[in-house]
Amino acid sequence: MTFGMNKPPRRKHSEVMREYLPLKGKRVADIGCGDGSLARFMAREGARVTGIEPSERRLASARAAEPAGDEDYHQGVAEDLPFEDGSLDAAIFFNALHHVPVEGQGRALEEAARVVRPGGLVYVQEPLAAGPHFELVRPIEDETHVRAEAEKAIKATVAAGLLVQDLELVYEAPYRVVDFDAFKAGVIAVDEGRRPRFEAMEEDLRTAFEALAERRDDGFWLFQPARLNLLRKAP
Repeated sequence: MTFGMNKPPRRKHSEVMREYLPLKGKRVADIGCGDGSLARFMAREGARVTGIEPSERRLASARAAEPAGDEDYHQGVAEDLPFEDGSLDAAIFFNALHHVPVEGQGRALEEAARVVRPGGLVYVQEPLAAGPHFELVRPIEDETHVRAEAEKAIKATVAAGLLVQDLELVYEAPYRVVDFDAFKAGVIAVDEGRRPRFEAMEEDLRTAFEALAERRDDGFWLFQPARLNLLRKAP
């Protein structure tokens, strides 16, 4: 995917979330929470957060971190959420929906629609198959197909009337790492199965990283085009 002259604006994920997702005093789920960094951000913003994560390894990292507020974590999958109907103000998929098996992505959105209250929000932020960060990771795991399928699942859910779309926003998010080793650790943290593929082409990836990343005083910066679909459950 290329943007040509219509390059999206650069915005931090946190800035976009603060603008479009009310958090203070809200009951929310971070679906596919990983190491809990987003859950802790939302807790600091005043939300009561439950992180859902299928990976025991990543769940252990989330639980080991210093609590930021009112957050907790449970092992589970997006296709079968452990919440009662209408019990949440918002359900968040942050870089997560495309990690759900393709055949389960529609079901995951149905579950999100089930657990949010009438008028509640389903916040789906997905990375696009474009940009320097994507090009670096693509030789390790090409997510072009699963990201496209996630977008199809969103559109199908809206077309079916389970959720209505308030907003679709495309922007370019900054991503900072201290150095190449930190980049490697972040790529592998998503899926330990990436390690042998990464290490087999490590020198080529290092060369590409140094060419694509923007070096600044505080580290190396990459930019990832992203799409926010802000969905709402009809009252």
